[in-house]
Amino acid sequence: MKELDIIRKAARAGGAILRAKFGKVGYRLKGRANLLTEADLASEKAVKAVIRRAFPDDGFMAEESRLEETPNGRLWIIDPLDGTTNYAHGFPAAAVSIAFAQHGKVKAGGVYDPFKEELFLAARGGGARLNGRRLKVSKVPVLDRALLVTGFPYDRGERANFYCGFFSEFMRLSHDVRRLGVASLDMCWLAAGRTDGYWEFGLKPWDVAAGKVILEEAGGKVSDFSGHPWARPADMGTQTLATNGRLHAAMLRVIRRRLGK
Repeated sequence: MKELDIIRKAARAGGAILRAKFGKVGYRLKGRANLLTEADLASEKAVKAVIRRAFPDDGFMAEESRLEETPNGRLWIIDPLDGTTNYAHGFPAAAVSIAFAQHGKVKAGGVYDPFKEELFLAARGGGARLNGRRLKVSKVPVLDRALLVTGFPYDRGERANFYCGFFSEFMRLSHDVRRLGVASLDMCWLAAGRTDGYWEFGLKPWDVAAGKVILEEAGGKVSDFSGHPWARPADMGTQTLATNGRLHAAMLRVIRRRLGK
């Protein structure tokens, strides 16, 4: 599909900027733990320019700018720099995440890691690929053999004990738990079979829209903490449980138990 080709080009354009500016930019705070760099803004500008040349009438939902809606029902959901805190500190784990949605349904997505030069792509019904290679989730069937991933929201300082309670429980039940700090890559690594399950509170649509279609096309499952799918793009990420499918019910039970449900 043409949209997937544009995602590929736009993600690489944004990624080139992230590589060029890495280690050369400062940051300002949008909140106590929410950073913004010059690279975020430059990457978003480059990504949008590629998309606008191909689809000038489409709308945008992006982390660093206001929602731009258009009557045609076509929406591009963009995180030009997922992992800003890593990036600002010179920690080379970050990505450009781009999803295309039409009439509220995500049709295609791409996530590009400019440091590993890994480009994850998927179109609904067409499978998921990493640099052209077909992706499949892991076959790990039980939590006590699983490698899990999580992240902590921007209010982690105020609710550290709450979030760490989930971390502690899953650490006890699994092989181990990792935290990369890049939600889009967390979902893509799950799609690639590198990890087996992932949970996080407080994400936004631009964090997960592309990763969702990539993971699902690789055979995985995504839901909220009630086990329900996200109803529309605006709902994406508030509660995120993503797994290889085999672990979904078990992880859901742990989360719901800790939530008192």
